[in-house]
Amino acid sequence: MSLPEFDCQIELFGLQVRKDDLFEAGDRYRIFAEKVYPVLVSARERLAALYCADNGRPAIEPVVVLGVSLLQFMERLPDRQALEHLKYHVGWKYALGHELGEATFDPTVLVRFRQRLTKEGQERVLFEEVLGALEEAGLVAKQKSVQRLDSTHVLGLVSRMSHLDRLREALRLMLESMNEEGWARPLFWAMYWERYVENKIDYRAPSEVLKAKLVQMGEDLRRLLKWLSKAKRRKDGGKGIGRWALLKKMFDENFEVDAQHGNVGFREPGRESRVQNPHDPEATFRAKQDKKWVGYVAQVAETVPRKNEGTGFIMSIVSQTARGSDEAGLEETLNEQKAMGFEKPKELIVDGAYPSAEKLAKAQSEHWRLTGPVIPPHAAKGCYGVDQFRVNVAKRQARCPAGRVSTQCSRIEDRYNKMVEYRFEWSWKCQGCALRQACVSSKQAHRTIRVRDNFMFLQARRAEMKTDRFKDRMRFRAGIEGTISELVRGYGLRRARYRGLAKMRLQSYFTAAACNVARWIRRIHCCFNETCAGILELLHKPAYADGGL
Repeated sequence: MSLPEFDCQIELFGLQVRKDDLFEAGDRYRIFAEKVYPVLVSARERLAALYCADNGRPAIEPVVVLGVSLLQFMERLPDRQALEHLKYHVGWKYALGHELGEATFDPTVLVRFRQRLTKEGQERVLFEEVLGALEEAGLVAKQKSVQRLDSTHVLGLVSRMSHLDRLREALRLMLESMNEEGWARPLFWAMYWERYVENKIDYRAPSEVLKAKLVQMGEDLRRLLKWLSKAKRRKDGGKGIGRWALLKKMFDENFEVDAQHGNVGFREPGRESRVQNPHDPEATFRAKQDKKWVGYVAQVAETVPRKNEGTGFIMSIVSQTARGSDEAGLEETLNEQKAMGFEKPKELIVDGAYPSAEKLAKAQSEHWRLTGPVIPPHAAKGCYGVDQFRVNVAKRQARCPAGRVSTQCSRIEDRYNKMVEYRFEWSWKCQGCALRQACVSSKQAHRTIRVRDNFMFLQARRAEMKTDRFKDRMRFRAGIEGTISELVRGYGLRRARYRGLAKMRLQSYFTAAACNVARWIRRIHCCFNETCAGILELLHKPAYADGGL
């Protein structure tokens, strides 16, 4: 066999290569260029409103920056590596319509682009455009959708700090802001600058020394805050004003002043509601079951796919501080979808952290269904729980496990907590009852129960939880666990890439958009493969007598 001639001087960029030779019809970058890139172009009008039309230097094309950001989140790349892919990766260039040899831009453009989106409140522009394209493709619907919802924790981009560390760091940031922004300086400036900026703590010191430094820290903070409240200062913005407010908040959280002697004492930690790190005050502490973290919570809602449809698509993703409850997250999720033009889902499948009597009553009044278990009521040890009683609030009657109707019902209005309760009593009917020992505790003369005004919804749901139909519907909820696992493992949602709740929202929207686009591409790819397989199957069938297939 003879060998062809070999020329080592082939010019790479002089080759004329057709796109079909590099990217077959089912290639993901080709699908991105044909399906997703037009979606990015349709967002240009909204992006152009963020820029000044006739002032300053020409901006980098926002459609390209948005596309780089989307591919960056899809492939989980940092800013600098994303720009290297745009420069060297042929697939990226084809997907974004970027010519070979065309100049790229600096990675800081991505930083400023994210800052522009956050500042103008356009964090979900990409997510909305992708959802709109999915709706046009018939993959999601604005009305009567069936969804499932769950939450996951997100670790903040902060380090773990002791009480002394976080207070010293907050004071150091305040002093540096005063120095940079030209604030007036107190007489004790040099001492504070040396103590909190130029020096650090020796953590090998005994605990008594560290506690003394913590008390001294409180005295120094009070002295500086008192001076700041009276001194002349710059009022033209800057970081100093925000850091001053943060410093005052941290002083109030961690110290208390003795009204009699005026001494400052450290306040012992309570429920950890205080600021955990001055670099990200919105990253809060939370302990849930066996997890403890400082950061945020993401509420993820996706469509429940129909049979043989594969996976659903994310309809909304809401970012909360770590101390945000799931009930509040449910309300924010519905408001978020309403802001994007979606109606309330026909059915929302959740776990036991979301349904409550109030939520169930509200869902029924608004003609949609909240499917999920409710937690069992609290019951004294050895006594029947409230769920063993049949309550009818409208008739002001309740029936005990022995079948006896209550003798009295009192309406109790709690104006402080803004709720109404009903107390049912059985008084003399408990005397001589065969179930008295299993129903009435030793501290009670007769059995009483207290329920809220929407208790009947909980009662109906607990009875429904025992049915096979409810158990079958709850099987659809398991899919959201896989979606959260995909967001965490495939797109890095477990850790915040940036600091602050607004930037956390931006990360969540970009992550959800990347996941939706990847699922859209996979579905198109699977449909293409099924079509090709069907054609090949037809071609391999034997010919009939008339010569047809």
